[in-house]
Amino acid sequence: MATKNFLAYDLGAESGRAVIGRFDGSKLDLEEVHRFPNGGVEILGTVHWDIPRVFQAMKDGLAKAVAKIGPELDGIGCDTWGVDFGLIGRDGALLGNPVHYRDKRTDGYPDAAFETVPREEIFERTGIQFMKFNTLYQLLAMVRDRSPLLDVAETLLMMPDLLDYFLCGRKAAEFTEATTTQFYDPRAGDWAKGMLKKLKIPARILPSIIQPGTVLDHVLPAIRRETGCGAVPVIAPATHDTGSAVAAVPAKGERWAYISSGTWSLVGAEIREPKIDAKAQQYNFTNEGGVGGTFRFLKNNMGLWLIQECRRRWERDGRGVSYEDLAGLAAEAPGFVSFIDPDDPSFLAPDDMPQAIRAYCERTGQPVPEKRGDIARCAFESLALKYRVIVDSMSDALGWRPTVVHVVGGGSRNRVLCQFTADSLRLPVVGGPAEATAIGNVLMQAVGCGLIRSIAEARAIVRSSFQTITYEPESQDAWQQAYERFREVIGCA
Repeated sequence: MATKNFLAYDLGAESGRAVIGRFDGSKLDLEEVHRFPNGGVEILGTVHWDIPRVFQAMKDGLAKAVAKIGPELDGIGCDTWGVDFGLIGRDGALLGNPVHYRDKRTDGYPDAAFETVPREEIFERTGIQFMKFNTLYQLLAMVRDRSPLLDVAETLLMMPDLLDYFLCGRKAAEFTEATTTQFYDPRAGDWAKGMLKKLKIPARILPSIIQPGTVLDHVLPAIRRETGCGAVPVIAPATHDTGSAVAAVPAKGERWAYISSGTWSLVGAEIREPKIDAKAQQYNFTNEGGVGGTFRFLKNNMGLWLIQECRRRWERDGRGVSYEDLAGLAAEAPGFVSFIDPDDPSFLAPDDMPQAIRAYCERTGQPVPEKRGDIARCAFESLALKYRVIVDSMSDALGWRPTVVHVVGGGSRNRVLCQFTADSLRLPVVGGPAEATAIGNVLMQAVGCGLIRSIAEARAIVRSSFQTITYEPESQDAWQQAYERFREVIGCA
């Protein structure tokens, strides 16, 4: 087969990029052609995404791809984070810049929702983890604030669906992203309209739901003229970035778990049917959509955001350090001194992350880390130990324990964190591929074009195309003692 060329847009909370995927029928090769910064912009007390700038960067990436390989790409796909959305008016225009999930408008949620719809009913209907920034609570905050945007909106589009709409003009809701809203009913296979009605959220603005691998339409003529591309099909991969990352987990067989490691850590397992029961609710697990008719049974918890924000603060203070050097400082620092709960609310959006970590240690009666290596060691160990808490509760909920854990995404490059994770979990950890999200994006485009027949075939392509590193657990007694202390510190002893 002649090599096929796909363009994957992979947008995260910190940066976005355009990646060419070259697929020859048996192996996949990636080339990043454009990278650009991303992040929130505060305007009059509200944190927004700068979507016009992001979309211009996407067009710049498309133009660079055309310059590399010519105008006739075989597909374009976009994946992003979950929960955030844009509203489209009756004239087809965007009604204001989308609001960032770290904005404070959902403070007090989801408790405010429970005044109308009980917690048990929301989970029974959706099977989704309770997090204050879920789309459900963003919309409920708009309802309670009497936002005029809801009165004039015709369509709600989740972030990747919005960018696809800008590219090709079609409005749709891709399955893996739709499930992050906490108002998709996986049993009914549709929006939970009855629940939305109780909360006075207008279901009329919700588009039809499509599956990953759907060909949406072709790039709009104006964008073709601007970038030099041809009539390229826009294909919805798993548009939620974790959905794409899990599609690229190089696993075989069953009883494996994954950690999609980036700004956030998504820890879970791939299952065939949603797991919506008392234990799943007790442990606050989520049932997000996956590829090939699967669900991602996982917990969304804080990830390398802790380290990213520490680095940002140190750079502002003139003490910048690379991720690699910081991992080295952490490896040299004393172990098991202090722990934090990575998901403590104080770490969601602090002005000074190192100080937030020190303050947590102080108020929990632990030694306060001062040096950069000590702070990073505290963060890495705490992440690895929190993964153990999640995997233990997941195993209890599912009735089986994984025999191996795959770490994919940018965090798979961090050998210190990967080894700590193997040590904490007492399981082999397979690190890589780091580019799992872009890989999964491209592979699902190839599925949409009929070039790949199954997810098992796609994962075999990943195994033959990309290297991984296996970490075996070490120092198990010391980590077991640390785990027991950690559970006491975070209050789940």
